Amino acid sequence: MSQQRDGAHVLVVGGGPGGSTTAALLARQGLRVTLVEKDRHPRFHIGESLLPMNMPIFERLGVLEQVMALGQRKLGADFPAANESGYSVFRFTRTLNPGTGYAVQIRRDELDSLLFNHAAACGAQTREQTEVLGIDFASDAATARLRRADGSVEALRVDYVVDASGRNTLLGTALRLKHKDPRHQSAALFAHFDGVARRPGEDSGNISVYRFPSGWVWMIPLPGDCMSVGVVCYPEYLRQRRGSNADFLLATLQRIPGARERMQGARMIGHLHATGNYSYSCSRISGHRWVMVGDAFAFLDPIFSSGVYLAMMSAEKAAEVVAGCLREPRREAALQRRYARFIRGGLAQLSWFIFRFNSPAMARLFAHPRDVLKVEQAMVSMLAGDVFGTPRVWWRLQLFKLIYLSMWLSLWRRSLRNHRNRRRQINVAFEGEDLV
Repeated sequence: MSQQRDGAHVLVVGGGPGGSTTAALLARQGLRVTLVEKDRHPRFHIGESLLPMNMPIFERLGVLEQVMALGQRKLGADFPAANESGYSVFRFTRTLNPGTGYAVQIRRDELDSLLFNHAAACGAQTREQTEVLGIDFASDAATARLRRADGSVEALRVDYVVDASGRNTLLGTALRLKHKDPRHQSAALFAHFDGVARRPGEDSGNISVYRFPSGWVWMIPLPGDCMSVGVVCYPEYLRQRRGSNADFLLATLQRIPGARERMQGARMIGHLHATGNYSYSCSRISGHRWVMVGDAFAFLDPIFSSGVYLAMMSAEKAAEVVAGCLREPRREAALQRRYARFIRGGLAQLSWFIFRFNSPAMARLFAHPRDVLKVEQAMVSMLAGDVFGTPRVWWRLQLFKLIYLSMWLSLWRRSLRNHRNRRRQINVAFEGEDLV
């Protein structure tokens, strides 16, 4: 690996938030960066709900004002509850660590275009409609085979590769590192609507989440009268659909009381999509001369709107790893180990909640939040994206897990008692019958 940082060449694969952020930060440090995107901006993408922890990253990039101008202000998230309004709002102003008390909902085609163009403004060479066919790694360099829009193929020799290819998982697939998560497989249907009723007042920009037995629903208010509405469900539920995807999406929404009421005057206006195999991860996040960012490494269920934040947070950390490795090659393994621990720690925190979200115990705790020892504030902090080991948040989330376990045991015992009572009643009724 070259001992000279000046002139080092980095290839970033993928022009989404993760790739564009990494490219911008590395180009700012004087590195030669080539950022390639196989599609052409603007292009539709899901993941429109952002987190408060995104906002400082936008500020560090120098694009916060532009993002705010494009987005719908979001002050919290709401979940169904048995109260006057029918829902409980978790407001971001109640996070344990003072900071940004808001986020934005934003059209991803606009956000991704903004960040891609910003990377170019920072000095990265950006290429659209350029597909990476494969990458060969050697001890002294990496060589990528790129196919341009006109079909021609070129070989690009670089010093380091950042895989920010999203769910395409370029290196995860090529190196056979990608594994589906058997605990949490799901599918999704989503579309844009107008005429969907919004929450009143300052909560009009909040994301709403509804549960149903086979999954959950999101409603994300976007600028104008546009609402992103999606159903995330178990694959077996999606396989039950009859007719079109649009009919199935609308039929599912009609089965959920809170969602049904808000959809009374709604009209589908586009971007109907179906996707599946949501959850996966790769067994490695880095190797000699390469590192993964965001969804290229792992994808979680989008229940807590963490996708863009995880992509951009990992992009910042990956940029530090790449710059450090090019500056001090002997530290590559140590820098990559630290990066892996950091990313895996945040994903583990989120995964614990995601894999239990549809359980009766979790539904009850979200519907009736209790701020014992500021546990509810820790939950708000988690919803805001504070999952990377902040001590004040971390130990309270562990306390929440104990509360959850207690609730789960209570519901399990109640279910067991009810089952035994039903069997006893059946036995008594049977014994009272006259046998012939």
